[in-house]
Amino acid sequence: MARKNGKSLFSLSTLLASFFGAAMIAASFAYFNYKFAEYKFIDFKKWIFYEKSDLFTPKEEKYIVVFYSSREKETMDMLAKTDLQLPILAIDYYNQVRANTKTTTFLRSGTKNSLAFIQRFNIYESPSIFFIKKVKESLYKQDSMIHKLDNLKELSKDVSHL
Repeated sequence: MARKNGKSLFSLSTLLASFFGAAMIAASFAYFNYKFAEYKFIDFKKWIFYEKSDLFTPKEEKYIVVFYSSREKETMDMLAKTDLQLPILAIDYYNQVRANTKTTTFLRSGTKNSLAFIQRFNIYESPSIFFIKKVKESLYKQDSMIHKLDNLKELSKDVSHL
């Protein structure tokens, strides 16, 4: 279609602006979907963990999750003595029972749940650490990347940089 003055109704600049606008919207949508999927969720109603023989129910807004092996020398004692700004959820690969301390809650679980936890959060090394924060009721969202600790003595340092 052409106008009387010789200019076309659809100019090249209008076409390019529409294309780039649609491309920017698609790119931002893809980016936010990627960022949302980057971190995982954990629902403590569906994922059952125990403190000694009692069912664990989270009460805090944020936690530091430490996945560790109780077969590593003095690991449980070191976690029990660690005092940080946030409470620690210490999940043992070997499910050893340990009394909680003021700042550390020792959790254990069945094999199926433990393996699903390892798979969900892609944990390949022990000890590993990450943060979770409450979304609603018993639903928590991973709030940091998963980091491998070279040793648990690093926990006594400021972990806010993770």
